[in-house]
Amino acid sequence: MSIFTKRGAEAVTAATTEEEEAKESILVPFNSGTTYKVRVKSVDDSAEYYAYGIFGKVNTFVPANPSERNAKGFVTANPTVWDRAADLLYKDAKALKDAGKTAEAEKVAQQAYLFKGKPRYLMAFGNLETGEDIAIDLTKKQASGVMATINKYAKKIDKMAFELSKTGSSTSTVVTLSPIIDMDEDLTDEERANFEKCGEKPFDFANFEDCLFVADEAEQTKNLVVAGFDIGRLGLSIGATTPADEEVTPITEEGEDPTLQF
Repeated sequence: MSIFTKRGAEAVTAATTEEEEAKESILVPFNSGTTYKVRVKSVDDSAEYYAYGIFGKVNTFVPANPSERNAKGFVTANPTVWDRAADLLYKDAKALKDAGKTAEAEKVAQQAYLFKGKPRYLMAFGNLETGEDIAIDLTKKQASGVMATINKYAKKIDKMAFELSKTGSSTSTVVTLSPIIDMDEDLTDEERANFEKCGEKPFDFANFEDCLFVADEAEQTKNLVVAGFDIGRLGLSIGATTPADEEVTPITEEGEDPTLQF
């Protein structure tokens, strides 16, 4: 199963490929204040995946054996240990709410939300500085804005260069893709040459597979401990895996508001 969940017009699921030698990742830094001059190679060069992690505690990762999700992104089978932790905490929140402890319930629901897998997007472009393909990692909101611009100029995409920029900070960061109106005036000779170079061949989706940190269940379990979750509640311990006879209730509801699931 690929770590990506949708491909192309659906936001792209990249095919998993076997490599004899590790390749250098095409993922580039994209901190606030960064701008790249790029060529959009295709309207379909994007991939959705579900990321886990907690800012300041656990770095972002994707599970080696991803959960099965429906078209809306709800977990339907094969939940990861992080999905199971989130599910358990949402049940705790519901029990507290049913007991009339609303404030406590909301606090636990906020905690549960941190353990959920959340959609993120890799998007590929041709870098006019180097003439090589690059990948950018975006949140759902950021990707939505970039995709809207790409779709707006879809019919002219092979004739236009763009500036891809990130501004702002924290939750107020904004990513924009702006067309370069006058390529003769606003691009150097080298950038114009690289624009042509970037259009010579389609993007290879296999390159996305080297952009993300993939964690097996043992690593995910260790990450739960680092995040402060009591893995004993899931019948787990460091070095152990999910008990084969344990029945797991997958998460079946999802929303940006963490309190919507209890």
